[in-house]
Amino acid sequence: MSKKDSAAVAIIVTYLNEQNRPYSAQDVFGNLQKQHGFGKTAVVKAMEQLAQEGKIREKTYGKQKIYFADQAQFTDVSDSDLKTMDTRISELSSQVQEVTQSCRQLESELRELNSSLTSEEMTSEIQELKPECASYRERLQKIKCATNHVSPEEREKIHKARNLYVKEWRKRKRLTQDMMGAILEGYPKSKKQFMEEVGVETDEEHKVTIPDI
Repeated sequence: MSKKDSAAVAIIVTYLNEQNRPYSAQDVFGNLQKQHGFGKTAVVKAMEQLAQEGKIREKTYGKQKIYFADQAQFTDVSDSDLKTMDTRISELSSQVQEVTQSCRQLESELRELNSSLTSEEMTSEIQELKPECASYRERLQKIKCATNHVSPEEREKIHKARNLYVKEWRKRKRLTQDMMGAILEGYPKSKKQFMEEVGVETDEEHKVTIPDI
């Protein structure tokens, strides 16, 4: 047997004894290949040899062979010991959950920190933004101090145009109401039904009020 085969045999029997659970040759190959670089053929050969030598046990289920540690090498465990183990397993499982949750939180904080600016980067950005802020402050101050943004002539022109539009609004609304009143005198249905059929929309529906002049 080559040194490599001997190493595979020793590692596999130790692995099965430590895990103490059933595995197929494929399972053992998948679990140990990355760490030890075993080929699948070498694993199968080593496990068959160990089974023949009685160092591990095997059972056949259909076309598949399952290998596991020889249970005779382990001392008997009392019910009390089993309960103690179960309690310890439960405690360790809770600890694993707590540690896992803590790791997730730390990973989240790490991602947040990695995406944030460093102190040096923030200092540099502050220095770059200071002139821009000063420029905006100066512009705002000029706007606050300015008085005649609109000339009196332009203000008067805008005021007259507004009054004209408001008067026209009132006039058209009054004419519309007069026309609807005349039509409704001979209309067999209600005013609401008439407006729905004709498609008339009112200022009140749109919460609009005619401003004062």
